[in-house]
Amino acid sequence: MIVSGRNNVKEILKNFSEKNKIKKVICSKNFNEKDILSLIEKRNLRIEYKEKWELDKLAKNNHQGIIMDVEDFCYTDFDSLIHDGSCKLVILDHLEDPHNLGAIIRTVEASGIDGIILPKNRSVEVSDTVMKTSVGALYNVKISQVVNLNKTIKKLKELGFWIVGTDMDGEDYTKINYPDRCVLVIGSEGFGMSRIIRESCDYIAKIPMNGQINSLNASVAAGIMIYELIRK
Repeated sequence: MIVSGRNNVKEILKNFSEKNKIKKVICSKNFNEKDILSLIEKRNLRIEYKEKWELDKLAKNNHQGIIMDVEDFCYTDFDSLIHDGSCKLVILDHLEDPHNLGAIIRTVEASGIDGIILPKNRSVEVSDTVMKTSVGALYNVKISQVVNLNKTIKKLKELGFWIVGTDMDGEDYTKINYPDRCVLVIGSEGFGMSRIIRESCDYIAKIPMNGQINSLNASVAAGIMIYELIRK
């Protein structure tokens, strides 16, 4: 996976391990960010220097003069996630926008939520855009991919988790007494939660809307809900 941008690169270098093995580092010929160059040197990585236009062809995002080719993101095994003392998780029900995923990852990391669960099919995956939007938080968050969200929720319930879905047709999110072992479900940008997932929820929470707009961006809604869950 190609990643670019100084914050992304710096975070990967700081968390350098076999989990995020670095295959190649490419810099523009005038790149002079001393702290990044020092981290590269400490890790005995060789730099390929190229013209800016060559980096422009390799990177989808603004590269800021540096690109790295790293191993694809290593997802956490679901069983490891739930048996590692996790008590607060977020499920993303077929989210599609990588910018939303990146923003949610950042909120999850900042708030101390234990991890994120994604479906393997018809869902956004970790990419360069996700990594860039998370602004370095990605490697500090456990993310698990599962084949079937409904079966996953059933297993979580068997383990004592309560499931809180989000929908406009629900109870005011501030009125809910969130249990200690809790899973927050955020629906997709266009369709919200799927019917079968909604029916599996123990609570349905809504964020009251007092303006002309009747919905929030998925990452904004997730941020509000996550911090209410933590506060309670």
